[in-house]
Amino acid sequence: MAALGWLTPRRRSATARSVLAGEASAEAARKSSQEALEAQEAQETPDAADQEPQFPVVGDDKAAAFFDLDNTVMQGAALFHFGRGLYKRKFFETRDLARFAWQQAWFRLAGVEDPEHMQDARDSALSIVKGHRVAELETIGEEIYDEYMADRIWPGTRALAQAHLDAGQKVWLVTAAPVEIAQVIARRLGLTGALGTVAESVDGVYTGKLVGEPLHGPAKAEAVRALAAAEGLDLARCAAYSDSHNDIPMLSLVGHPYAINPDAKLRKHAREKDWRLRDYRTGRKAAKVGIPAAAGVGAVAGGTAAAIALSRRRR
Repeated sequence: MAALGWLTPRRRSATARSVLAGEASAEAARKSSQEALEAQEAQETPDAADQEPQFPVVGDDKAAAFFDLDNTVMQGAALFHFGRGLYKRKFFETRDLARFAWQQAWFRLAGVEDPEHMQDARDSALSIVKGHRVAELETIGEEIYDEYMADRIWPGTRALAQAHLDAGQKVWLVTAAPVEIAQVIARRLGLTGALGTVAESVDGVYTGKLVGEPLHGPAKAEAVRALAAAEGLDLARCAAYSDSHNDIPMLSLVGHPYAINPDAKLRKHAREKDWRLRDYRTGRKAAKVGIPAAAGVGAVAGGTAAAIALSRRRR
């Protein structure tokens, strides 16, 4: 099992390991595909002046949507929330919890990925789960979702995903978070499935190694490409959503790229490319989006508050 986004943010082309990671993630996602559930989130209809040609197109079975997870669908980083849950279950020591708290606080305040933090989180996660059974972590993932993740879903992004589901399209999470955790989140949100980092296991037990490399940057694009080929999708009719410039390879792969809660580099790139933007961190529209959006976006909790909450658990 591995952390999200521990690679350096510089752009680079896909390597053989990226292709392997992408194909492994696509295969894992296809095996765990779930039927889409009906949405429970309230939606608002855009004013007539804001309406554009219908998108997503109802009944277009050659189209699908791909959503980044951290800071796009969910506030903060999935791996750090997962780490809190593992600490509660005594998978690691208090000193490790302090590191998770700091990394999460930094991520939420900065809104971007720090390579050193991500590398550290990756190594910690792999060592923590080595020797544990895959089924055990899947069960724990369900519990952790309820404890730490369920109330951190962005309603606006959730509504965008639901619009694709209502149009009869499949919706996939694409994340560097462990695929088992990503699949839990996708299932609980009623999405089709998830592409995530695949940790090696033998006879259902984690070895502490990865299959290929983390699903990050170019590897995400390779995973989407592999899944689209297997599903018979037309990428020019597909949509992708992300907050990070690290996901520009994935966003550039589809015909309908969207920048959600974008970091500075992605915002600049999106404006240059005339991509659509939406920022739920402030509740303001950054640009028109021809998809219904949920009302009442909650504010992001401060990183300091998250660290304090974690500290209290140690007492």
